[in-house]
Amino acid sequence: MADTPLDTDLIIIGGGPAGCAAARMAAGVGMRSILVEPDRLCRNLYRIPALNNVLGGHTNGPDLADAIVAELKGTELCRLELGRRVTELRAADDRVTVTVDTGVRLTAPYAVVATGVGPLQPHDVTWITAPDGRVLPPLWEVEADDAQGRTLLVLGGDRPIGTFLRAHPTTDTRLLVAYPAADAYKIDEVRDDPRVTLVPVEHLTLKAEEGTPVSADAVGQDGTRRTITADAAYLSIGNAPTAPPGDLTRGPDGYCPPTDQHPRVIVAGDLRSARFQRIMTALGSGSEAALHAYYAARDVPTKG
Repeated sequence: MADTPLDTDLIIIGGGPAGCAAARMAAGVGMRSILVEPDRLCRNLYRIPALNNVLGGHTNGPDLADAIVAELKGTELCRLELGRRVTELRAADDRVTVTVDTGVRLTAPYAVVATGVGPLQPHDVTWITAPDGRVLPPLWEVEADDAQGRTLLVLGGDRPIGTFLRAHPTTDTRLLVAYPAADAYKIDEVRDDPRVTLVPVEHLTLKAEEGTPVSADAVGQDGTRRTITADAAYLSIGNAPTAPPGDLTRGPDGYCPPTDQHPRVIVAGDLRSARFQRIMTALGSGSEAALHAYYAARDVPTKG
């Protein structure tokens, strides 16, 4: 299919906090943008029940997401392409071309890539052995009724555990948190919660039985073996980058360092690195990415 006319200043891939911030900042300096997102805007924010580290007075993800979505839909200089997935990104000397799943090619002088990350599954980490095809839901999907009066096996020590506990302070539940040595620093914020039992492991093997109860054999970091049973199992083992195919330079871990990219491709948000994955940093990096394109288009130096 023929290219669309080069009437856009910036293509933004990804409609999370970073992509939305890029669109708002671009509009603020008069840049026309197209934002491409396969789902709804801020879809992951809607799954965060409690916030305590974001400016603006919002104490939960849905409220913050609603505010961002309302602003984006009222941004005249941003054209939203929701329900469209990017299948290829190509960067040339004078433009970037983005192909979406309908076959349409979008072109602009610059692109911001803010596709973020998705949850890892047991087969993605070496410290868990799971039956082939076993897929577990992430902890942040758990509702209070699903946890009330139940014991949950949580695999990994990532930050959603703290978010879950803050969101459900009166829920009578027990979390058995099995985590590797690499996650030891992450569980500091939850170790004093009486609903949490920490289970440091060297390796954990999920048994093949489906349904409840869940059973797993664990080898502790001291070599002790034990069997763990719970009513259900959930994931908190981190995320993996979800970059589109094409002209993006990926590091050994799959992330896309901004300094390694083509000059017309600007990476923002969680896709940059396994570190600094927070809502506030995503908003800031998305805004900065749009300004980077704005200054580059005008040959204004950004260093020195």
